[in-house]
Amino acid sequence: MMTNQITPGFMFATGIENSAPTIQNGKYRMDELEKCGHYTHWRKDFDLVQELGITFLRYGPPIHQTFLGHNYYDWSFADETFTELYHRDLVPIVDLCHFGVPDWIENFQNPDFPNLFASYARAFAARFPWVQLYTPVNEMYICALFSAKYGWWNEQLTTDQSYVTALKHIVKANVLAMRAILEVRPDAIFIQSESSEYFHAENPRAIGPAEIMNVKRFLSLDLNYGRRVDSEMYEYLMDNGMTREEYHFFLHNKLKRHCIMGNDYYVTNEHRVAADGRTWAAGEIFGYHVITSQYYNRYQLPIMHTETNLNQGPNGDEAVNWLKKQWANVLRVRNDGMPILGFTWYSLIDQVDWDSALRENNGNVNPLGLYDLDRNIRPVGTAYQQLIRDWREVLPTQSICLRVPVVLPKEYDEEVGLKNIRQAKARKDASTNAPANS
Repeated sequence: MMTNQITPGFMFATGIENSAPTIQNGKYRMDELEKCGHYTHWRKDFDLVQELGITFLRYGPPIHQTFLGHNYYDWSFADETFTELYHRDLVPIVDLCHFGVPDWIENFQNPDFPNLFASYARAFAARFPWVQLYTPVNEMYICALFSAKYGWWNEQLTTDQSYVTALKHIVKANVLAMRAILEVRPDAIFIQSESSEYFHAENPRAIGPAEIMNVKRFLSLDLNYGRRVDSEMYEYLMDNGMTREEYHFFLHNKLKRHCIMGNDYYVTNEHRVAADGRTWAAGEIFGYHVITSQYYNRYQLPIMHTETNLNQGPNGDEAVNWLKKQWANVLRVRNDGMPILGFTWYSLIDQVDWDSALRENNGNVNPLGLYDLDRNIRPVGTAYQQLIRDWREVLPTQSICLRVPVVLPKEYDEEVGLKNIRQAKARKDASTNAPANS
């Protein structure tokens, strides 16, 4: 029998981006897997993950090519790729919805989306029962904001009501998907990849608008984790179409114990705010450590740094320096006593058209990856490979950490994996039967 190979406290990760929002009023889909050549080079991409010494991969099937109708799926590409991940013993953090939905669902204004998505999540979990780690809906805050407030993607709407509608549907979809996956895999762990934001007042007259934005940034996670929102945000939600019944749905869900809070941080995550509410990029002011501490203080959950990157730049070392800065912030978070469990450079290969936030189909290659689109390693890839070598064994013994009870893919059918699953199911049943105030 295999011994239980619980991961040694820290998850070094990368990702292969499966963003697929629509633009041009739904006429064109920005499929990053296609733009970046993954459909052709997926085996090589998995080779590169292992070449870096990485075990954890943020990855998911293209929802628009897989979820073809209610209870109607095309698993052909997922079967190939996930079977390969299983045989390589790579641990996927499965990203089921990344900024887009299939054409037949249309967009995030559709009230049927949450239940439909939950059925998709359940079907995926049943087909790949060895998968344990999930990000059901990626960056819920950004997905709703860009689709239904900024008017950039999908429904391309710009009102507070359209934003609240998208937000409540997206978060409900995430919650229902977690429930559905737990029915199949009771020891599933959910890593919420969410953008960690901060808004800086440009002058005293901007303090009010900045304070509102700094509360609004928490809405997706407040709802997801069943936390009561601030009174001003409650009025905002009610004024813009959320019902009391819908709000209480979120309050009554108690899935937080299954979650790791993923905090994404880019140089674009901090904003300056004018008195009239206009915002623009502030660059890095507080940084990952300060902003993540704010999120941790609010939710008291284990943390993972789930996304960051930077252009390689004209000097060639800008991305390497950013990697080192982010890693220093991760160590600071950890040494301050917050349980941070992982770090992710996102993504494995260069991205395309993120310079326009996927609003324009220009075919611009953005040098953000650990490898370029020819699958040649970039300086930041070499630096990350060395960072992993240096810290993989040292980190768990020299700073505060938790051990995440991850069952490796090939352990799933072994006695030890089944034992973990049985224990998780027993805990779930005990929690379900506990008194309501427990």
